[in-house]
Amino acid sequence: MNLATYSLRSRFLSALEGITDGILTLTTPEGTRHRFGTSGPEADLQIRDWRMLPRLVLRGDVGLGEGWIAGDWHSETLEATLSLALRNVSLRAGWGDPGRFHAMRMRLVDRLVRLNSLRGSRRNIRAHYDVGNEFYQQWLDPGMTYSSALFEEGDDLSRAQARKNGRILSRLASGESLLEIGCGWGGFAEAAAERGHEVTAITLSHSQKGYADARLDGRAEIRLQDYRELTGRYDNIVSIEMIEAVGERYWPTYFATLKARLAPGGRVVLQAITVPDAEFSVYRGRSDFIRQHVFPGGMLPCSAIIAHEASKAGLRVRDTHAFGLDYARTCRIWCETMMQRRSRILRLGFDVTFLRGWQFYLEGYAAAFATARCDVVQVTLAHEDEVG
Repeated sequence: MNLATYSLRSRFLSALEGITDGILTLTTPEGTRHRFGTSGPEADLQIRDWRMLPRLVLRGDVGLGEGWIAGDWHSETLEATLSLALRNVSLRAGWGDPGRFHAMRMRLVDRLVRLNSLRGSRRNIRAHYDVGNEFYQQWLDPGMTYSSALFEEGDDLSRAQARKNGRILSRLASGESLLEIGCGWGGFAEAAAERGHEVTAITLSHSQKGYADARLDGRAEIRLQDYRELTGRYDNIVSIEMIEAVGERYWPTYFATLKARLAPGGRVVLQAITVPDAEFSVYRGRSDFIRQHVFPGGMLPCSAIIAHEASKAGLRVRDTHAFGLDYARTCRIWCETMMQRRSRILRLGFDVTFLRGWQFYLEGYAAAFATARCDVVQVTLAHEDEVG
């Protein structure tokens, strides 16, 4: 071990001494075991190569994820380990943020290279969703719904996804025409069509469109189209976890589109992953593992930003419902199912590195929702002059 690595090791072990919420069992590459913390949920961290620490220093939590994918470290309790890190400020201070050069470089990639222009959005969306329907079929519910479910006692994932769709449908205004912006594989479009709505649904993913077309079989119109290319008006608009792919620069355009496409007396229902209002200014000024490796061009709003951008466009929030713990549960089920079907996924041609990246993403999100670092909300909007 060279002097620089030894110094980083000493700093890292000192930071772990500050754990106040939870118990961490650490195993070093040399086989030494340490135990930090005195009470709370237990987690384990197995460092297999000390190069994990330079990754952390240079690239923050992006480096943490990259180290996991590379096998520099492992944990049998990944979600618990990431939750422990999120709950303990001492672990984030000095380790969670990248160095200045790398931070600037990642922000430039997010904001320029992966800009959500008409062309860029197609490229960004397809990078995530066109990895193959066969992969997603291994771990999503049979309805192929890739957004948070809404659980009640006794629900399995399929029932909870149907409950989510049912709640959205219950918030809509009267009228038959319904536009869905970002339809995925057609699960909500199918539920809406079964309720008698005339559904127009759009996606930028060729894989999703092909699947949704076959699924709906003429019961809804599925278009390969950008939201900025829409025309006409609709009695209701639904957009489920699509705003995260819009990008901050285009939020005004997105909400202006909702306003322009919504008929008088209509309703918009958004389901959105959010960060806390108080943390948004810090979040927007940096990058993270999700934006670098999972959703290129992505950006989470906060509830205050949704209300602000809606108001600027002439829309007003009628009601909102938050259910972040349900998303933690959804992510756990997805990840457990994916790992149970690991051998099948490998036979499809994906490798271990690919799977480790998806495991880190899903368990990391579960940790973020469980510790309230993220939330998910359903927001109902109406024309501003129609809200009493």
